[in-house]
Amino acid sequence: MKYIDKKKSIMADMALLLVAIVWGGGFVATKDALNNVPPFYITAMRFMIATLLLCIVFWKKIRLITKNDIKAGSVVGIFLFGGFATQTVGLQYTTPGKQAFITATYVVIVPFLAWIINKKRPDIYSIIAAFLTLIGIGMLSLQNSLHIGLGDSLTLLCAVFFAVQIVAIGFYTEDVDPVILTIVQLAVCGLLSAICGFIFEPFPKQIGTQSIMSILYLGLFSTMLGIIVQNVAQKYTSETHAAIILSLESLFGCILSVILLGELFTTKMILGCIFIFIAVITSETKWEFLKPKQKKNSTAA
Repeated sequence: MKYIDKKKSIMADMALLLVAIVWGGGFVATKDALNNVPPFYITAMRFMIATLLLCIVFWKKIRLITKNDIKAGSVVGIFLFGGFATQTVGLQYTTPGKQAFITATYVVIVPFLAWIINKKRPDIYSIIAAFLTLIGIGMLSLQNSLHIGLGDSLTLLCAVFFAVQIVAIGFYTEDVDPVILTIVQLAVCGLLSAICGFIFEPFPKQIGTQSIMSILYLGLFSTMLGIIVQNVAQKYTSETHAAIILSLESLFGCILSVILLGELFTTKMILGCIFIFIAVITSETKWEFLKPKQKKNSTAA
């Protein structure tokens, strides 16, 4: 078990909280950019900006890239593209707040994908989280005719893609430098998005200053800065702390959507968000943060 300096841990937790807020704001920024820019072009520009800047920062590592690195990064990048493509297209037909919580269900899906691939059966926490997630999605997305809208369906598909991407990262990071893997997957995602944009969407002629600022926010802060801060901060805090704080992304996405876009939530939708949030906390942390207090009390007794 790694030693964690208390002061550095507090700073790391604050940094991760900032990342969660930035990622939450990404849902609002994407919705804003969609007013003038088609989905694939948003994803292309976002990831090309992040890739270019990361290549500059980690140029020494890039010079040592191998064919195996490119192969691994391409596989992961395809799943990343699938996730962001369905997420961005889906956001045209749903709201940022709803999408923030539905996207977060990827953390519940991961253990079941790992079960299929690694034959490692999910624990009771994962099963409970899956049950809570189904309830939450139903309350958040089911309409009067008992069907899920297109935007929410695409967002749920995006959660599956993100879950597959995470499992793939876990598989490849054993042999590939995680920094190089990150850069290659971002580059592949940007390239595939650009190709799909050229084929399926009209080229945006007038992007507008506000949309440009939203895309720069996504590329500079949500993607590049978010990844760097997360990787550095997690060296100085526990995995449980990191999971709890980063899972607040969905909460901040909802709050910012209400404040900045005037999104309205019914009581049923709020309850659905709560169920999904509890499911994410359960799956990510297994309530480990409660165990030290219980241990301390039992010791004192």
